[in-house]
Amino acid sequence: MHTRAITPSIGVTIGQQMRLFHAFVTTAPAVLDAPSTVTLYLATLSGRFRPGSGSEVPLDTNRTSTPARLVLVDSTELDWQRARYREGHYVFATADPVLVGLNSLQHWLWQRLRTPSIGDDRSESN
Repeated sequence: MHTRAITPSIGVTIGQQMRLFHAFVTTAPAVLDAPSTVTLYLATLSGRFRPGSGSEVPLDTNRTSTPARLVLVDSTELDWQRARYREGHYVFATADPVLVGLNSLQHWLWQRLRTPSIGDDRSESN
């Protein structure tokens, strides 16, 4: 029997549109992200960012100090995002659902939404 990894996910509704985002761990730079991919957290491939147990990407102990990101990928862009990261030979693995559950995703997404972006009027002092 083939078992698939459970990908942590979160639904986001804005107005009349609902999107489903899946949580992944990647070593890819943000420049390779799809337009709606969101970085939630920066760390290394150890601890909080280990790939899920059913992940097809085993954690190489020599790479545990490699910088990584926890990203949310829109389900409509998932195949494109996966291909783009893998084309560059970057890790793209399902986040561990025990370490990155719905509560963590909600917390980090709220933190990300509260952070002013560069060029955001709220971040500039007048």
